[in-house]
Amino acid sequence: MLSQKQAEEEMVSSFNDTEQEEKEEENKAGHSMFGLKSFLWHGGSVYDAWFSCASNQVAQVLLTLPYSFSQLGMLSGIILQIFYGILGSWTAYLISVLYVEYRSRKEKENVRFKNHVIQWFEVLDGLLGPFWKALGLAFNCTFLLFGSVIQLIACASNIYYINDKLDKRTWTYIFGACCATTVFIPSFHNYRIWSFLGLGMTTYTAWYLTIASFVHGQVEGVTHSGPTSLVLYFTGATNILYTFGGHAVTVEIMHAMWKPQKFKYIYLLATLYVFTLTIPSAAAVYWAFGDKLLTHSNAFSLLPHSGWRDAAVILMLIHQFITFGFACTPLYFVWEKVVGMHDTKSICLRALTRLPVVIPIWFLAIVFPFFGPINSAVGALLVSFTVYIIPALAHMLTYRSASARKNAEEKLPFFLPSWTAVYVVNTFVVVWVLVVGFGLGGWASMTNFIKQVDTFGLFAKCYQCPPPPSAAAAAAHH
Repeated sequence: MLSQKQAEEEMVSSFNDTEQEEKEEENKAGHSMFGLKSFLWHGGSVYDAWFSCASNQVAQVLLTLPYSFSQLGMLSGIILQIFYGILGSWTAYLISVLYVEYRSRKEKENVRFKNHVIQWFEVLDGLLGPFWKALGLAFNCTFLLFGSVIQLIACASNIYYINDKLDKRTWTYIFGACCATTVFIPSFHNYRIWSFLGLGMTTYTAWYLTIASFVHGQVEGVTHSGPTSLVLYFTGATNILYTFGGHAVTVEIMHAMWKPQKFKYIYLLATLYVFTLTIPSAAAVYWAFGDKLLTHSNAFSLLPHSGWRDAAVILMLIHQFITFGFACTPLYFVWEKVVGMHDTKSICLRALTRLPVVIPIWFLAIVFPFFGPINSAVGALLVSFTVYIIPALAHMLTYRSASARKNAEEKLPFFLPSWTAVYVVNTFVVVWVLVVGFGLGGWASMTNFIKQVDTFGLFAKCYQCPPPPSAAAAAAHH
């Protein structure tokens, strides 16, 4: 017990040194000022990590899950949420174990990480070599890039339901500029108040969707025919895979903790809370509107205009700004390391360095404004590898030798105390996600995505917008 505690203290020594220096510097400016700033700005506890995981895990996808239920049917929608939630929690656990293993090995070599944020590709490089570093870097960066794109698309899609005087593409221009301000947030260490507020916002929105759907009641002649085709079924399934694949930033969140070893079960606890938001809201909206959701990927589009809905839209906009920062911050770190600015203490200089990262995100959000279908495509092609297949394979390869298993920094979980059982579970994850998530899901989601491109075209000015009254009247007359 004593040796384990010593190892934990050694692992976070450099982080604690940084914390102590910050405290000393700010104490010079005044104790009360430090107390307020620490409360709002300096997060690193277990609770901060839980809020970060829960807040980041469900954002705009909350609005597309009813769309997925219309593709899957009620029963499959609920079962797959629970299944992928557990699967995602397991691979997040594997990532946390590999991070602890990597950091403990480096600490024993007297490597310190002051002013340096450890990232997933560095963990893979340290444990498995340069090939895995390149693989992790490619998938993780591409996923986070499109994750940021999706948040930007969602901002434009949501604000349109409050103010339709501007089309969605124009709103994308505006929110791209707003989201660029996330370059001023140094690291996940500084997301304490944002994570807390973000989770409150998604909680309100989820229960608004649930209650508003029941108050509205079922639309006349409602039908619940899903699933009607394999394409729709696997498209919906990969959107749920995407929903519970938000742990691409697990390593960065762990590195922001004062004691990273305590992260192990945080993602599972966050997922259990997220279930209370995603399952009731998706089920209620699907119950009320049924197959109409097949052509309305944003749940807000079917609910009647009200002050409650406007509040939910505004809160989701703010939360999407926060989630944009969550997805983009690891990309900022990578870019800083490429240009040699990662160790710079000046926030303004780092912000200036980070700005080029936002430009391609802005551009891609304008090219592919397909809110809903793009989630499934990203889920199948990127999330499947980034947060399911690669972590499971990396864990098996890291501990493939008897000596590695014997000297593992983290012991096996109490619910799976056998290495054979761990390897069986990891093999199942790899095979299932490769065949069902990437294979069938990739085929279905890309078929649906290409259909959207054929229907609306690239650079669509206003994706899934209702026609203007004059155009609608003319069409009806014709």
